[in-house]
Amino acid sequence: MAKINLRDLYPEYELDCIVDVGDDDVDDFIVAMTKEIADVYVEYQRSENAYQRRTYYHNAHYSLNVGDGIENSAVYHSPSPEELFIERLTREHLHAALTILSQPQRRRVEAHFVYGLCVTDIADAEGTVKSSVCESIQRGLHNMKNYLRKFD
Repeated sequence: MAKINLRDLYPEYELDCIVDVGDDDVDDFIVAMTKEIADVYVEYQRSENAYQRRTYYHNAHYSLNVGDGIENSAVYHSPSPEELFIERLTREHLHAALTILSQPQRRRVEAHFVYGLCVTDIADAEGTVKSSVCESIQRGLHNMKNYLRKFD
C-alpha cells in the first residue's frame, strides 16, 4: 500500500496529510487530483473574467477597499475652519461656565457628564446621599445655563 502526502500536491497545506492508497490506484489518484486542481483553476479564471466584465460594464474602476483613504474621505468629512472655530469657542465657553460653579458642583457636573459616572457612584465616592448629588448637579446646570445665555 502506497502513502501519498497531500502536502506535495497542494502547496496551501501547511501540515502533512498522509493518505493510504493501494499500489494500483496511485496513478489513478494522482490523475484525479490533477484534474481536480485543473477544475479549480478553470473555475477561478471564469470568476475572475466575470468580475472584470462586471467592473467594465458598471464603470467601477476603483474599489473602496484599497486602503488609501478613499472610504475615510467618503464617510467622514474634515471640519471646515469655521466649524473648528465654533468648536473652540464652545469649549472655551463651557470651560468658563464650569469655573463659575462652586467646587462641589463643578466636581459633580464633571464626574457625571465628562467622565460618565452615574449619580449613585458619585454619591458613594463622596460619602453623601444620592439626592444631594442630584440636586447639586441640577443647580450647577442651571447656573451654567444662566451664564451661557449672555453668549447667545
